[in-house]
Amino acid sequence: MNSIEVREVITSSDLKKFIKFPNNLYKNNPYYVPALISEEMAIFDENTNPVFEFSICKKYLAYKSGNIVGRIAVIINKKEVTDLGIKKVRFGWFDVIDDIEVTKSLLAMAYDMANENQFRRIEGPVGFTNLDKAGLLSKGYDKLATMIGIYNFPYYHEHFKNLGFLKANEWVEFYIEVVSELPEKVIRFSKLLKEKYKLKALQFKTKEELMEYSDQIFQLLDDTYKVLPTYVPFSKKQIDYYKKKYIPFINKDYVICIADENNNLVGFAITMPSYSKALQKANGKLFPFGWFHLLRASKNNEWANFYLIGIHPDYQRKGITAIVLKEFFELFTSKGIKYLETNPELDDNKSIQLLWKDYNPVNHKRRITYYKEI
Repeated sequence: MNSIEVREVITSSDLKKFIKFPNNLYKNNPYYVPALISEEMAIFDENTNPVFEFSICKKYLAYKSGNIVGRIAVIINKKEVTDLGIKKVRFGWFDVIDDIEVTKSLLAMAYDMANENQFRRIEGPVGFTNLDKAGLLSKGYDKLATMIGIYNFPYYHEHFKNLGFLKANEWVEFYIEVVSELPEKVIRFSKLLKEKYKLKALQFKTKEELMEYSDQIFQLLDDTYKVLPTYVPFSKKQIDYYKKKYIPFINKDYVICIADENNNLVGFAITMPSYSKALQKANGKLFPFGWFHLLRASKNNEWANFYLIGIHPDYQRKGITAIVLKEFFELFTSKGIKYLETNPELDDNKSIQLLWKDYNPVNHKRRITYYKEI
């Protein structure tokens, strides 16, 4: 039996191998969607990504017979430890061949970091923050992945279960056929809410106009998700970093913002045309032709992906999402969008899932994170 060697990723060349490994593992898989290599490289750039001000990260590649057979990133979010009192080692960017010994060798790196810091829990796959990809796919292996979701083979779960891991969290995802006509009660309710609270839907002519509301958007994100036990608020540097990273990439037409009479945001939601097929064609590269596939997908698409929603605490449970959804479905009709795919939602977060109840949602994907006490 060939021995397994685990090496830490140190050089830029090693990092590129780390990032490109899934492209080789899932080669010719029709459902896997490659990430942009430049975007993945930027995530691990300690000089520009502000998560490294409060995070420790080590990356590893596993080798067998001279070939790369697995990868893992081992992370400690120090804000999570100090602010929330949660002492755990995170692991993410986990991919592996169907060999449990390779999985065991990679997870040993997480055990080592936990022991060095006197932590007793490891958990993953997750990233540095709540905006990173999380959760192993457990349902929907025959469905096209999205750019914000992890794709993996079914055997990953068997590896974790056989190694004594337990389920930490579970998420559900839905797809919805965009109706040609909204239910009358949605239209009526949306109109009543606008009149009652003196609200309006904002239209952005340029990305610069959208950028003017970006700080309010991130504040609403914090206000919406701070109730979750593992949510770590964004720092000012993180907000500035994410604004520069994501706002230019967002299609302004697919952003719905709801404001009060003083132009203060009370809610927002972000969708995007699906870039999954475009990213498959790009195969991780923007140049020479990757940008063209992405541009084409932004203009001609039957699918949209729902990414983020935020509602001000003063307006939660007041039905403001009815306004958001009405605006979206009218937008989708005008853009020729026929299908909407939601982002992962915690399985026990029934209030979020109620958003879709009037639109015949189909639960087509699930994903799980695992933990182990050591």
